[in-house]
Amino acid sequence: MSLYSKNSQLNILVIFSILILVGSLSLPIAESRNVQILKRKTTIDYPAISCRKHTAVLTEFGGVGDGKTLNTKAFQSAIANLSQHASDGGAQLIVPPGKWLTGSFNLTSHFTLFLQEGAVLLASQNEADFPIIDILPSYGREQNFSDGRYASLIIGMNLTDVVITGNNGTIDGQGAPWWEKYKKGLFKATRPFLIEILHTSQLQISNITLTNSPSWHVHPIYCSNVVIEGVTILAPVEVPNTDGINPDSCTNVRIEDVYIVSGDDCIAIKSGWDQYGIKYGMPTQHLVIRRLTCISPDSATIALGSEMSGGIQDVRAEDITAINTQSAVRIKTAPGRGGYIKDIFVRRMTLKTMKYVFWVSGAYKTHVDNGYDPNALAEINNINYRDIVAENVNITGSLSGFEKDPFTGFCISNATITLSETAKKVQWNCTYIEGVSNNVTPKPCDLLPQKDTRCSFPEDKLPIETVPMKTCSFKKLFL
Repeated sequence: MSLYSKNSQLNILVIFSILILVGSLSLPIAESRNVQILKRKTTIDYPAISCRKHTAVLTEFGGVGDGKTLNTKAFQSAIANLSQHASDGGAQLIVPPGKWLTGSFNLTSHFTLFLQEGAVLLASQNEADFPIIDILPSYGREQNFSDGRYASLIIGMNLTDVVITGNNGTIDGQGAPWWEKYKKGLFKATRPFLIEILHTSQLQISNITLTNSPSWHVHPIYCSNVVIEGVTILAPVEVPNTDGINPDSCTNVRIEDVYIVSGDDCIAIKSGWDQYGIKYGMPTQHLVIRRLTCISPDSATIALGSEMSGGIQDVRAEDITAINTQSAVRIKTAPGRGGYIKDIFVRRMTLKTMKYVFWVSGAYKTHVDNGYDPNALAEINNINYRDIVAENVNITGSLSGFEKDPFTGFCISNATITLSETAKKVQWNCTYIEGVSNNVTPKPCDLLPQKDTRCSFPEDKLPIETVPMKTCSFKKLFL
């Protein structure tokens, strides 16, 4: 063997040895780098009306996300602990991925409840986990529910600056046992809602999925400055009273980019019931609804009433889609309600497979008890609909007011309704109403005569529309 060959073999051996040495030396470096990557803090950003200085995770307070362990005490403990930070930048409670079974719990001020993607908050199906609470002063005590009402799953009262949000976490009301018992007439108290917030200013509910509530899904009442956006609500279409979002005696409300499937009204705007609502006297006003998609075969896309005794005024709804839904924007009242519904503005609705398009009724006769005044009649005035396309419709319009107090100020313009194969022969039924129409097909009733007009829609912005969102975040160590 030549010297060249021997040297080549030696060089190869030396190079191989060096590679092994370098590789062995680099292993701890590589391992360390991988550990650093695994331990790197990941930031989750989200939009909110307020950001928080302090952060905690539900597991720090004994939370167990196995879908079986009851976490009510963990939520209560976490929120009680975090409430001490209300005056020091507020706090956010993070619910991580998992299934978190819980009964009713209360929120606090300057607080964010954040449900991470993969987090499912499961409502307990044990009635004992929902205490009986005070009746609502604007509603009174229903005759059939002498015990009052069950607390909602998530509840808050007399608060400031509350956020319920996530990156599409879920709150599941697991309502089936409640629905079945209600159907049999076995309750002496009204069923819990999924979320009820009372007497609160600055409320945000966003970027979460709500499903299967025992009754209504979202009920802000006596609140101001409310933002609800990016919310999906799902309930079986055959189950009654599973309303999506019910703003009730609230001022300055913005509802945007929501998708609702429900057995009842997708959005129901309310303000108290009969003599109790009249006495309490707190209207719902300055409300904007945008980019709502609704599926509700037995109810309305947007309902005004029937509990409207405190008044409803200045409602603006636009870019609304309804599919296989009973009616579009429906007004419901009855003798004894009192109050008013006025200055209602609707535009750009796309409707497919509807029983009614325009439906207004003064004969929605349910009452909380027998103490109402039958002479307390609602004022219905300045109701505007425009730019509507509807397909596969059975009845175009049914508008019925009070003989002693007709509903006035209706305006319908630029509405094209295509009828279904089973459409009613008479497409308009109008009694005790006054108004005008323009460019509407099928031709409206004689009480809505043709006039060269374009129905009103305000061009100014409500204060709630200009509330800025901040980019908030929290950091979590993933191992």
